[in-house]
Amino acid sequence: MSAETADTAGQADGTAGPDGAVDRRREQRGWYFYDFACSVYSTSVLTVFLGPYLTSVAKAAADADGYVHPLGLPVRAGSLFAYAVSASIVVAVILMPVVGAAADRTGRKKPLLAAAAYTGATATAAMFFLDGHRYLLGAFLLIVANASISVSMVLYNAYLPQIAGPEERDGVSSRGWAFGYTSGALVLVLDLILYTGHDSFGLSEQDAVRICLATAGLWWGAFTVVPLRRLRDRHPKAAGDGAVGSGWRQLTATLRDMRRHPLTLSFLLAYLVYNDGVQTVISQASVYGSEELGLSQTTLITAVLLVQVLAVAGALGMGRIARVHGAKRTILGSLVVWTLILVAGYFLPAGSPVFFYALAAAIGLVLGGSQALSRSLFSHLVPRGKEAEYFSAYEMSDRGLSWLGPLVFGLAYQLTGSYRDAIISLVIFFVAGSVLLARVPVRQAVAAAGNPVPERI
Repeated sequence: MSAETADTAGQADGTAGPDGAVDRRREQRGWYFYDFACSVYSTSVLTVFLGPYLTSVAKAAADADGYVHPLGLPVRAGSLFAYAVSASIVVAVILMPVVGAAADRTGRKKPLLAAAAYTGATATAAMFFLDGHRYLLGAFLLIVANASISVSMVLYNAYLPQIAGPEERDGVSSRGWAFGYTSGALVLVLDLILYTGHDSFGLSEQDAVRICLATAGLWWGAFTVVPLRRLRDRHPKAAGDGAVGSGWRQLTATLRDMRRHPLTLSFLLAYLVYNDGVQTVISQASVYGSEELGLSQTTLITAVLLVQVLAVAGALGMGRIARVHGAKRTILGSLVVWTLILVAGYFLPAGSPVFFYALAAAIGLVLGGSQALSRSLFSHLVPRGKEAEYFSAYEMSDRGLSWLGPLVFGLAYQLTGSYRDAIISLVIFFVAGSVLLARVPVRQAVAAAGNPVPERI
């Protein structure tokens, strides 16, 4: 690290000199562990088990025409999971601006991170009680857990520009994703052992699934202790008045401030569009595999395990590619791959695990890198002192405003009864996102935000 970079990093961390560098590395290692903690929810719960299981519970409660009626509304049982994901994100949209403003105004990110993390972990652990016809309980717990992880990620991501200098953020962000995918892979191996050997453990298949869901919540809560011990709160740039109560006023002020940084807004718009597609593919892949392709739960677990293993290499590998070609070009390349993945997925033959594994491998190679590089690229576009506020807007793009993809997926199935039509409808998000991102002059955007421009970006 150059002296200039070290100084910049020290400023970002609020420290300088050798002791400050040690403290910053300690915080970075603690920061990685929140990915390690919460990524198990994203993999074991949202990606693997909950979609097919909640769909089966809803189908068991459905009428003769295959519909359930939450709040008196006719909903095709196969669309319930997608609609619940969409609803959870709407809840997150309401909460995230308040939390982001509270964090910046009070400087107390860590207590808010703890509250969001343990709310989500508790809701996930309570999924053990999801059985029989309790599809409404499952939808409710999904909404709480998914909204909680979105809120917690606002606070988690807001630490990045404080613990890493401009030149090291691609690497730090990518290592965070790698930690997350490592934990996801480890827990999926344990889930696979439990699920495939449920008879030898004296469990039914449903009991094994419920245990896998609940243990993800316990894992999330247990490993959240590490970042809570190592990360530290910073004093706010200026004292706030009634942090939580003024959250929406602060959001209005943030949006007004972001108008002074139109290139940052342009990146957020592009990210909102293409990441909506990424998040929908992640959350709906298991439903597509089980319901449309007729694949077994064991096949789905091993496919997602393959994604997790390759995503570690993909996140680190794309981080290295970005150091040579820049984050923007690397992300654009990954979006081309995402588009090809969806087209191939549309034509996948039913009952053919080998082709599904090939698709999972391709997803793994681009998943972690595209997300990690997007996060690190945005960190360069945030004016100093407004990290949590701007990252709340980022998180609304990352998770909070990714409601449209699941809604489109659910409506496509509701109207056509075909998951193939639903999956191909997501291509538009990657095509449109690529066009929007290509139009953003990122070096100019970094300079306009008042930040040092890295050599490669």
